[in-house]
Amino acid sequence: MRSVDVLKTGPIVKLQEDEVDIERPLTRLRAPWQGLGFLLLGVPTCLLYCAYLTALGLTGLGLGVLLVPPLTIAVRGLMDVYRRRISAVTGTAIERPYLPDAPGEPIPRRFLRLLQDPATWRDVLWMAADPIVAIFTAGLPGLLIIEGVWGWLLAGFAGDLLTRYGGNDWYLFIHVTDGFGDDSALRIGTATLGTVLIVLGFAFGPALLRAYGRWGAALLGPTEASKLKLRVKQLTETRSDAVDASAAELRRIERDLHDGAQARLVAMGMSLGAIEHLLDRDPEKARQLLARTRESSAQALAELRDLVRGIHPPVLADRGVADAVRALALDHPLSVEVTADLPGRPDAPVESAAYFAVAEILTNAAKHSGASRVWIDLRHTGGALRISVTDDGHGGASLDGGTGLRGIERRIGAFDGVLALNSPPGGPTVVTLELPCGLSTLA
Repeated sequence: MRSVDVLKTGPIVKLQEDEVDIERPLTRLRAPWQGLGFLLLGVPTCLLYCAYLTALGLTGLGLGVLLVPPLTIAVRGLMDVYRRRISAVTGTAIERPYLPDAPGEPIPRRFLRLLQDPATWRDVLWMAADPIVAIFTAGLPGLLIIEGVWGWLLAGFAGDLLTRYGGNDWYLFIHVTDGFGDDSALRIGTATLGTVLIVLGFAFGPALLRAYGRWGAALLGPTEASKLKLRVKQLTETRSDAVDASAAELRRIERDLHDGAQARLVAMGMSLGAIEHLLDRDPEKARQLLARTRESSAQALAELRDLVRGIHPPVLADRGVADAVRALALDHPLSVEVTADLPGRPDAPVESAAYFAVAEILTNAAKHSGASRVWIDLRHTGGALRISVTDDGHGGASLDGGTGLRGIERRIGAFDGVLALNSPPGGPTVVTLELPCGLSTLA
């Protein structure tokens, strides 16, 4: 893409290298304290683990059937916190592995469903093992630094305070029962050992944090079996949505044919029959009916063309989605600016879904947004067709606001597409579509 070529220029590459050089020390400085954050998360984890085991133990008395489901939801909420933190800190994205909920199901069935979900027991294993694992991975650098700082304090004044108040302490293998006195070598050795621990903490912080991220991905992420079940569920829903959308489209075409072109053609047939009887008796009247019949045929032809354009516009088939959207913008009542950077064409079904999604968004903008201008950007990036539609309206749009966005989401969901909406009160409204697809080379 054009933006990638720009990044290959010398000064920008040098700037990026400088940013990376700056980022590395910052990463080493942040990593130990971020790791200590995971250690702190171990406190509620241990408490929730104990509560969960207690609830499971009460299953035989019947109380567990009532207690386990809400506690399982609480556990999953805490695991979501872990997933977000691991993703933000280590860059390891972790998907939710849980099987879909079944709203309205009885409590006993919900209890069994939650316990039959393998992800539930992986969460339990995480709660049992993570406080220990975190000490030797994410939390270790921070603990080393704290221990190193304690060594400095002992070498400076804390050792003398221990001696004054009768304290007894070891600093790793250095005994400071009687303080350091005049033994400067022992004092220097303690400070040196503390410095080594601090350096080790900062040096190995990022690596141990990444190791913790891999541990989180292995246990908190979905297994292949759960991925398959979630995928089957998603495909079932998108197939149902696609079938419903297809049925609705067929009903629309049938209604338009019945109420429009078909009615006009029937009327034309009746007019031609009347003309046939009037040709000899009243040629002038027959000529007037012929003129009206010719107008009806032109209207019927225009309606058929509109119907065909609503099924698959010729410009979309001939020129592709970018030019089809430009043609759509020319006929729109708002001022629409289209920017496209597509070095090829997506598959025809993807082009059709993208075109009609943009058409629906533009219709919504004209009806509901109060906008005067719309900007459309089409480009192919990351293996997906990305379309961004921005208007300068009053905002406040939502997927549940009856604006047709949910229908667009279902339409592109058949292609594993996603819709993102950002519409704060006061505007602007930005609707972003992403449809995974490849591009064919333009001739």
